[in-house]
Amino acid sequence: MALELFGTQGCPYTAELREDLEWRGVAFIEYDVEADLEALQRMLTLTHGGRTVPVLVEDGQVKQIGWQGRGCVVGDIPS
Repeated sequence: MALELFGTQGCPYTAELREDLEWRGVAFIEYDVEADLEALQRMLTLTHGGRTVPVLVEDGQVKQIGWQGRGCVVGDIPS
């Protein structure tokens, strides 16, 4: 299974992690948790309520939260 990247379009750390994965030729699926409520709910479940992005998941297990010690916090998404 490919890696999954949960992030947001406006988070520079999501962009940096995406660029790193692409540069290394690693296959991944990306979810924008601000645009995809299902992805946000899944990320919250995987991180036990954590709202920091980016989140890198492999085989249903969180491998990394943030990028180089930094991340962006996702606020409440209006319904």
